[in-house]
Amino acid sequence: MSTGAIIAIVIAVVVLVAIVAIALRARRRQRHEERRVEAGELRQEARRRELRADREAALADEQEARARQEMAAAQERAQAAGRERNFAREHHERASEIDPDASGDENRQDERAETTRRR
Repeated sequence: MSTGAIIAIVIAVVVLVAIVAIALRARRRQRHEERRVEAGELRQEARRRELRADREAALADEQEARARQEMAAAQERAQAAGRERNFAREHHERASEIDPDASGDENRQDERAETTRRR
């Protein structure tokens, strides 16, 4: 083989290695760019989900606050009903005490009726 042929082969190998290296580098850049795009999409999806989660949490807090208000109102109504029952019982007792026509049996019946109403 002549020296010129050997030099041509070496140059061809060097050029081929350079082309392969350039192609590999270009492919690596392309992969990095694809990953950047994918990472950006994932970040956008994460932001959308965070906003959705924040909205759901706010709605849950609102619902909880309304439930607490309803519970407080129900407790107030129950207390008012209890006070009214006490006043009614006291009035029945007082009426039985001062009624000259009331007998002891009627007092017991009033008490039983009141006990039944409480249940």
